[in-house]
Amino acid sequence: MEYHQDRFEDYSLLVFKENNVVALLPANVTEHIVYSHQGLTYGGLILADGIEESLLENIQNEIFSYLKNDRVKYLVVKVLPEIYSSEAKHCLKIYSKNNNHVVENQNMVLAIDYNSDFKIHKTKLKRFKKLDSSFRIKEGRSELVNFWNALLVPRLKEKYQSKPVHSLSEIEYLQSKFKNEIVQYNIYKDESLLAGITIFIKGKTVKSQYGIASVEGEKNYALDILFVYLIEKFRNEGKQYFSMGTVNNSSELGYSKGMLKQKQEFGCRVYMQDVIKITVDD
Repeated sequence: MEYHQDRFEDYSLLVFKENNVVALLPANVTEHIVYSHQGLTYGGLILADGIEESLLENIQNEIFSYLKNDRVKYLVVKVLPEIYSSEAKHCLKIYSKNNNHVVENQNMVLAIDYNSDFKIHKTKLKRFKKLDSSFRIKEGRSELVNFWNALLVPRLKEKYQSKPVHSLSEIEYLQSKFKNEIVQYNIYKDESLLAGITIFIKGKTVKSQYGIASVEGEKNYALDILFVYLIEKFRNEGKQYFSMGTVNNSSELGYSKGMLKQKQEFGCRVYMQDVIKITVDD
């Protein structure tokens, strides 16, 4: 998290049993409210491997005792989605056991379960069949630079008047730390960059972090082609989930109907991610 440490006041906690770390809570604080870190896609406790379930209550008590002593009013936790770890259910027990909690918000996470009978829409499969010798898919660090400079930054500015969450230097820094877990895939037609997708790999789960196409790429449905290619690639590599992220937005509905439909057409189903607000000082 250090690459964006200037944006948050850190409040990360370590829980020890004797001299061993048994749990970690990545967190930041704003005006007596502690958040399971707002700079992360998901949050909550990280538990030591093989931890006994009997220790969970002790861990909870230690954390809330510390927060009360430090005059924290609320703890807001973005719960770990079940597609990432079996630990999610253990951690949820800790929060739900506290009577002073409410579900403040819910994120809709869209993901393919490779063990299900998911289906990709026939239109997208038809587009994928256009993948001939004039198309080339490349991966690697140089592809990350090309995607950011030539496609992602200018297209986000042009289409949405926005910019990516990560700058090029930030994503390069992260990729240098996680060489096998952050991979860029770009699709070209002849020598023209049509689209790219940035992939984050966490154990059995693959997540697309960024995906966008050029004007020419949109005409050639290059992003659809690349997504189907990657979905099949990671299925063949034995992954369990392919996540396409959330569809939540600031609209009255709370989510984008268009994005939801598009991701469901790739075979995604909805997994709810609770954002829980716990009153600490009662």
